[in-house]
Amino acid sequence: YRLAEEGPADIRIGNVASDLGIVTGSGEVTFSLESGSDYLKIDNITGELSTTERRIDREKLPQCQMIFDENECFLDFEVSVIGPSQSWVDLFEGRVIILDINDNTPTFPSPVLTLTVEENRPVGTLYLLPTATDRDFGRNGIERYELLQEPSVFELQVADTLDGEKQPQLIVKGALDREQRDSYELSLRVRDGGDPARSSQAILRVLITDVNDNSPRFEKSVYEADLAENSSPGTPILQLRATDLDVGVNGQIEYVFGAATESVRRLLRLDENSGWLSVLHRIDREEVNQLRFTVMARDRGQPPKTDKATVVLNIRDENDNVPTIDIRKIGRIPLRDGVASVAEDVLVDTPIALVQVSDRDQGENGVVTCTVVGDVPFQLKPASEGEGEPQNKRKYFLHTSAPLDYEAVRDYNVVIVAVDSGSPSLSSNNSLLVRVGDTNDNPPVFSQAVLEVSFPENNSPGERVATVVATDADSGKNAEITYSLEASPLSPEAPGSIFSIDPDSGDVSVQAVLDREQRDTYEFQVTARDKGVPSLQGSTTVVVRVADRNDNEPRFMQDVFTFYVKENLQPNSPVGMVTVMDFDKGRNAELSLSIQPGDHDQAAGIFSIENDTGTIFSTVSFDREQQTSYTFKVKAVDGGEPPRSATATVSLFVMDENDNAPTVTFPSNSSYTVLPPSSNMRTVVATVVATDADTGLNADLNYSIVGGNPFKLFEIDPASGVVSLVGKLAPKHYGLHRLVVQVNDSGQPPQSTTALLHVFVNESLSNATVVESQVARSLHTPLAQDIAGDPSYELSKQRLSIVIGVVAGIMTVILLILVVVMARYCRSKGKHGYEAGKKDHEDFFTPQQHDKAKKPKKDKKGKKGKQPLYSSIVTVEASKPNGQRYDSVNEKLSDSPGMGRYRSVNGGPGSPDLARHYKSSSPLPTVQLHPQSPTAGKKHQAVQDLPPANTFVGAGDNIS
Repeated sequence: YRLAEEGPADIRIGNVASDLGIVTGSGEVTFSLESGSDYLKIDNITGELSTTERRIDREKLPQCQMIFDENECFLDFEVSVIGPSQSWVDLFEGRVIILDINDNTPTFPSPVLTLTVEENRPVGTLYLLPTATDRDFGRNGIERYELLQEPSVFELQVADTLDGEKQPQLIVKGALDREQRDSYELSLRVRDGGDPARSSQAILRVLITDVNDNSPRFEKSVYEADLAENSSPGTPILQLRATDLDVGVNGQIEYVFGAATESVRRLLRLDENSGWLSVLHRIDREEVNQLRFTVMARDRGQPPKTDKATVVLNIRDENDNVPTIDIRKIGRIPLRDGVASVAEDVLVDTPIALVQVSDRDQGENGVVTCTVVGDVPFQLKPASEGEGEPQNKRKYFLHTSAPLDYEAVRDYNVVIVAVDSGSPSLSSNNSLLVRVGDTNDNPPVFSQAVLEVSFPENNSPGERVATVVATDADSGKNAEITYSLEASPLSPEAPGSIFSIDPDSGDVSVQAVLDREQRDTYEFQVTARDKGVPSLQGSTTVVVRVADRNDNEPRFMQDVFTFYVKENLQPNSPVGMVTVMDFDKGRNAELSLSIQPGDHDQAAGIFSIENDTGTIFSTVSFDREQQTSYTFKVKAVDGGEPPRSATATVSLFVMDENDNAPTVTFPSNSSYTVLPPSSNMRTVVATVVATDADTGLNADLNYSIVGGNPFKLFEIDPASGVVSLVGKLAPKHYGLHRLVVQVNDSGQPPQSTTALLHVFVNESLSNATVVESQVARSLHTPLAQDIAGDPSYELSKQRLSIVIGVVAGIMTVILLILVVVMARYCRSKGKHGYEAGKKDHEDFFTPQQHDKAKKPKKDKKGKKGKQPLYSSIVTVEASKPNGQRYDSVNEKLSDSPGMGRYRSVNGGPGSPDLARHYKSSSPLPTVQLHPQSPTAGKKHQAVQDLPPANTFVGAGDNIS
């Protein structure tokens, strides 16, 4: 496609769809401009390609600026043809050639063009003129040049160059005389070949130059001026002026140095055009006080003509130099490199240095005053009083003004200041270091009177413990110190066997291996001596504290700790305390205790230990009968790094508590022993055998018969339990004897057990069933009721007593009746003759009052008296038909065949109902003990379920 530049927006370029042969209109095929969209756009339905609002300037397109072929300036673009739903896409490339239009006017480089032409140039001389430029090309480019008016002396000629350009040329056609006319102004026009054509014009100014025929002339032959020294570069000094009658280059004058030294050319600058002489570099009057030279004026003609003048420049002094201070030695006081060595014992007002002050300036600028500044013991005094001494150069002596003390001040920095009299004044200073010489008047001094050092034990011999440093206010040999060790007053032991010291450096080393557990502190003195004459010394005390290392295991006081603890102790009670120590210190001695299980894990979960006190606690209550001892280990671990540990064995023995009552293993309560009546005294009837689960005194048993021995026939050995016959057997003793045997241990409080020993006294055992039934009945009889001998024998005595009692009762009733009759009779009689208050004779039948205060006597041994004869009578009570008990003592036996019961007539409350523990398997009536059985005294009697051995267990001492 082709498109002219500079067109408006929306100019149609072409139809891409028709050019590609694509049918449009259905909307199924669309177009998209993929590149070139800066200047071009396309209708996505019709494919119409047109311009955008951005103007196309061919001369500004980067790709067209250096192209002069119209076919080579173009815009490339890409169009994609997209099928329905973008099922297919085709990409096409296109090019729009940009056609040039005459939109640019040819122009000259400047609106005024200047050309210089020398006078008297020959005719035909050709001068090239500046060309015009046109941004268009081809026929729209430059076509011709022309002069609007042509004078008789010049003519315009246009030549074609090899590259196709047109070159304007000006040719001289006549004679040129500058004195008649020195310039010409012409109008030069350029035109392009466009339609319509564009043109522009410029003024061509032709200048006629002169020839050199006059020399320059200075206004004065000698120029003289004053210049202040140190004037800044560029400061103008004077202007040299010369004139020339010629014009142009022939009349142009340049100024140059003529006969001038190198220093003049270095210090001054001469402007070749204006003739101004100025400062190029600062001028120092102290170096150059006057400059004299010549300057030449030269024109630029060919050949040039010259003239010269002399310049005299006087340099004026300025106060630009500071005073200088020179310090030198004087006499025997050495001074080198600014340091003067003065002995501290030098006399006051002694000169120690020579000070010379000078100033390079002149006049008042060189008059100098000098002084010492600061609080130092020195002052200046003039070296001479002569009147002919120059003002800018003076000498002084530096004197001491006060005594010097090396120990107070070793060095003095003496600052001397010199000030001149210029305006403004300048000053300078110089310093002298006065080093005071020393005398040996100070002993070595330690910074600390006591130096404490911590040093770890188990060291290697030769290790450095500390470094002691002493200082000496003196210097030189007077301050050179040697060190030595000495015994401390508080510790007379010589330190040389353990410690040593380097005499020069003061390094204290240990020669032996230190053990903190053996000794934790060492004390000695370090003496420092200087090398002055006489020698002075000082000392300090060194205390070496041996630091602990974890080199000791914890140590138990015993390898085996044995503790005894009572059984039945409350849980979490202390059972023992272990003692462990560690000879280390600090964290190395911080111990952590723990229980380690034994071989059989006896202590697992049972014991704990308190870390601070070493107290061992139990978490359970001990039972010696279950386990008599425990063995475990206690481990102690210290807090060192690495930690050390130790173990100890703990043996814990459980001490017995009297918590078990004796147990009778023989005889059983239901057994019996047959004893012939013919048995001799001390015949062993039986042996009561008992055991106790406790130990020691708690298992030390003693036996006693507490019941069933009313005839004192039997006795028991308290220690062995052997029951022996001690009384003679009589007929009344025949039958069953029930001995109540009590077994007591020796614990506190004691425990006891009651057992029944049945002894059947008879020649032979003809009817065992009868005996067994009696034994069975005995088991249900209260223990307070004796079963001893023939019960029928006692029963006959009881019946006789009953008869006697009945007869006595009848007689008593009769007597009462008689008394009543007599009383009535006497009352009736008294009415007829008895006097009031008269005491009759005592009646024979009046019953006598008994002395209630009279108490029965006790047995001498403190035992209770024997019970009355009828106190042991047992009444057999038959059960009521409805199963109720006969509670009244006077109730009679019934003929009912029901179960019989035995009840003690004089039984009291509190007796144990042993009948609850026994059930008879014999056909005899069941015997029960009433609750009113006699008590067991003040101590309670615990009745337990009887074991198979039928052993009674109680805590009382005796059974009444």
